[in-house]
Amino acid sequence: MKNKPDKIYFASDFHLGAPNHAISFKREEIIVNWLNQVSTDATEIILLGDIFDFWFEYKTVIPKGFSRLLGTLASISDKGIKLHIFTGNHDLWMKDYLSKELNAIIYKKPVKMDFGNKKFYLAHGDGLGPGDYGYKFINQIFKSHSCQWLFRWLHPDIGISFANFCSKLSRSTVSKYADTFLGENEWLVIHSRKILSDDNDIDYLIYGHRHYPIVYDLNEKSKYINLGDMITHFSYAVFDGTDLSVHSINT
Repeated sequence: MKNKPDKIYFASDFHLGAPNHAISFKREEIIVNWLNQVSTDATEIILLGDIFDFWFEYKTVIPKGFSRLLGTLASISDKGIKLHIFTGNHDLWMKDYLSKELNAIIYKKPVKMDFGNKKFYLAHGDGLGPGDYGYKFINQIFKSHSCQWLFRWLHPDIGISFANFCSKLSRSTVSKYADTFLGENEWLVIHSRKILSDDNDIDYLIYGHRHYPIVYDLNEKSKYINLGDMITHFSYAVFDGTDLSVHSINT
């Protein structure tokens, strides 16, 4: 009997913790069920950021919750499935907890990867392309060691409450254009074309952040892919060794 082809799965923007525990908990159950299903034929699972609506690793404390997701990812990793986790603008303060507990590879910047005979460019997507200069300035502050050092001195009850408030503001900004594809005016399309101008051998440029599932031909070879989210669209992508396609979970 011929074995099923090994597959690589991509997903992003779970935003677990938002907008409240009850709704997040139901969403977490859907995501966990999906992870258990895809782990039957996955060789690698790549999560492209904003898995949590907020995440900060104090020296001895992490945010409460997400035990079902973390337990499932640990079980998947124990099976030998490679986990890749990108930081997003909501969980950029990830350090080494998930790499130690889940054996996950953590990425804080865009990367290029080869799978089979295809070349991938992967990133969360925040701050890439032109415009959004206010966010880019604030993001540099948040990424600074001094900002993280100061935040660490806040009691977790205060720090996490403040961060959740900021996360809510950030989500409302993204939602303004969540269901409109701007074509060539999309910042990530512009960014993708710049990447291709330096390396035209890339087949798939895949992002999260946008919360809207998009498959857009940049040329005869290269495609811009946005994964959507696991909030409204429950969408993800899968690469079967030959082609990449975007699907939605039947919720």
